[in-house]
Amino acid sequence: MAQHDANLSRIFHALGDPTRRALLQRLGQGALPVSVLAAPTGFALPTVLRHLEVLEQAGLIQTEKQGRTRLCRAVPVTLTVATDWLATVRAEWEARTDRLEEFLATLEDDDDPEPRD
Repeated sequence: MAQHDANLSRIFHALGDPTRRALLQRLGQGALPVSVLAAPTGFALPTVLRHLEVLEQAGLIQTEKQGRTRLCRAVPVTLTVATDWLATVRAEWEARTDRLEEFLATLEDDDDPEPRD
């Protein structure tokens, strides 16, 4: 079942941090070296590397060594696990609120006084 999927938990954990979301968003424009990703954050390189490790463990990015440079790229297909889960939960809640709305409408109809002739 999707709500107990360990990978889903890792994805939401990774996306739960604004720094990691910003890194992932920058990688949405294309692959970048770690040093380029780290520059605008203001964090030390080891801190950025820890954030990238969380993203990589969640399957949201891939890294590869090219010479002396570590290149990072986004893996957008991984987000489909989260979006599919969110769509399922949203559909369930919309169905519940629709049923509640229908129930409240029947209560309002019961409260309306009978028309007098």
